[in-house]
Amino acid sequence: MNQIPNTPLLDQIKTPADLRSLSDAQLHALGEEIRQFLVATVSKTGGHLGPNLGVVELTLALHRTFDSPRDRILWDTGHQAYVHKLLTRPRDGFTRLRKLGGMSGYPSRVESEHDFIENSHASTGLSYAAGMAEALQRQGRADHVVVVVGDGALTGGMAYEALNNIGHRKSPVIIVVNDNGRSYAPTIGGLAQHLAQQLTVLNPSYHRTKSRVDRVLRAVPAGEKAIEAGRRIKEGLKELVSPRTFFEYLGIKYSGPIDGHNVQDLERTLRQVSRLGGPVVVHVITSKGHGYGPAEEDEIDHLHGVGAFDVLTAQPISRKRTYTDVFGDALVEEAQTDPRIVAITAAMGSSAGLSPFAERFPDRFYDVGIAEQHAVTFSAGLAMAGMRPVVAIYSTFLQRALDQVMMDVCLHRLPVTFVLDRAGITGDDGPSHHGIFDLTFLRAMPGLTLAAASDPQELRDLLHTAVSRDNDGPFAIRFPKGAAPEVEMQPAQLLPIGEWQVRRQGSAGLLLATGKMVSVAMEAAALLEPEGIPLTVVNARYIKPLDPRLESWARRHPCVLTLEDNVMTGGFGSAVSEVLAPLAIPVTVLAVPDAFIGQGTQVELLKQLELDATGVAARIRRMLASPEALPAPPASQAASPA
Repeated sequence: MNQIPNTPLLDQIKTPADLRSLSDAQLHALGEEIRQFLVATVSKTGGHLGPNLGVVELTLALHRTFDSPRDRILWDTGHQAYVHKLLTRPRDGFTRLRKLGGMSGYPSRVESEHDFIENSHASTGLSYAAGMAEALQRQGRADHVVVVVGDGALTGGMAYEALNNIGHRKSPVIIVVNDNGRSYAPTIGGLAQHLAQQLTVLNPSYHRTKSRVDRVLRAVPAGEKAIEAGRRIKEGLKELVSPRTFFEYLGIKYSGPIDGHNVQDLERTLRQVSRLGGPVVVHVITSKGHGYGPAEEDEIDHLHGVGAFDVLTAQPISRKRTYTDVFGDALVEEAQTDPRIVAITAAMGSSAGLSPFAERFPDRFYDVGIAEQHAVTFSAGLAMAGMRPVVAIYSTFLQRALDQVMMDVCLHRLPVTFVLDRAGITGDDGPSHHGIFDLTFLRAMPGLTLAAASDPQELRDLLHTAVSRDNDGPFAIRFPKGAAPEVEMQPAQLLPIGEWQVRRQGSAGLLLATGKMVSVAMEAAALLEPEGIPLTVVNARYIKPLDPRLESWARRHPCVLTLEDNVMTGGFGSAVSEVLAPLAIPVTVLAVPDAFIGQGTQVELLKQLELDATGVAARIRRMLASPEALPAPPASQAASPA
């Protein structure tokens, strides 16, 4: 790379290979430029800030040591790949980070040949890496496979399954454990505590304390012998609990711990292990939010995931009360009157609205780490022993525990309440985070009651209904991401199971909507009313069971439509069709197409899918004007390019 005087170093990096010509001083300066760029960019777009500030030097060292994309660098979890993205593609894409048509917030195979997996669900990277390494080895290729495992990914059970297999097969995988002591919040788990033992090696306060103790011991008779005895005891105990022991028992070599903010040490170690052959772990200690004061000082999650914020204060540009906030407050209210209620999360306590509960009832709050399967079966055990567990989890993450929901909760008809945040079209996190499959897979669960909240009050009422039932099986409540309408909250009321609510009366058609789509249905009906198309709009708050009045309502209207922010296959519309099809009553289903949906705001994506009020009204007009079935919009309009 030809150095251009007085030009920022970041502007001179066109490919990762350009990094190899930089001096140590230039690398340090580049690291500072990258941190400034990340803070400035993410303050405007929102995104995962803290994790990426912590991996600047690590990413530089990886790309200086390995030849990407010939060598494969994988990121688990994918939200810590911003620096990698910055070095491997045009950086002007960051101006539209996580926006419609812009750069993904995760690795993306469409964006760059340097990205191999589109993973934003944790604990999967080791399995990908093992498979890639085996395939390359079978082809006689010497390309390296490197996987960065961090931000809590080692709390997930799938990671341990992969480690066991890698050690058994001696798969040539270089595993970089990015140990920042955090996932979204402080990392949970036994191995995390073992890794924390090694932090003392790099902790200045540890060395200061040790020096003071040594000075005191030397001042007493036989002090030197005491120091030596203490050293031997400490080394023996450290070996007993060290991560080296854990990994080498699995058949995986271990190196570390290493200061993850020292590029030179990182490079030296990475070069050494790249020549070893077979699996090896490089244990790297980093600091989440490193280099940006507000992130370092944030004790909750080191500014893990943020919306737009003020760079100087790190305060959000705007903060509205969300559905998540409504749920969190409602759960505290319920727990105040029922000591059996406990809350469970999979490393998403604050994000899932459980911070107020954890502060008020710390002994009734369980964060199990990024381990959704365990979270569900752990909740089953709690319920079996008389507790009333509430599992707060993103819709997209519950997909990871379907067997546990079915066989461990539903089969035993246990009173576990699943609260599904971020249901439906969520927006800027893209295909992996849209909660558009939960109605489909939860409808298949025998004995489970499934509901969707259309407004904050209904969320409050549904939670009260769920936790007040007496051992009547599991209950799932879904609600959307984002700001909640400002309404004056009333005391919680029981909502009879399966009973829907008529919101508007009309004669031209029956429009059954669920969840956040109820307000869309009401707006669409208001648009059509002046055109002589009066619709009956029903809030179908229960997806399972359906209201027994469905047949009589359908017979009184010339057409029946359903509206949902779930995929068309097997969702709410399918449930209605299953009831009405034997009666020869056709149903028009307005839903998300059978596709992975890309990133963008909820408003933009719903408009593309014709699931906003204007689009729904237009589709109803077309249907009423033509006897043919209403066509779905082209899936390509909002599908992920993947």
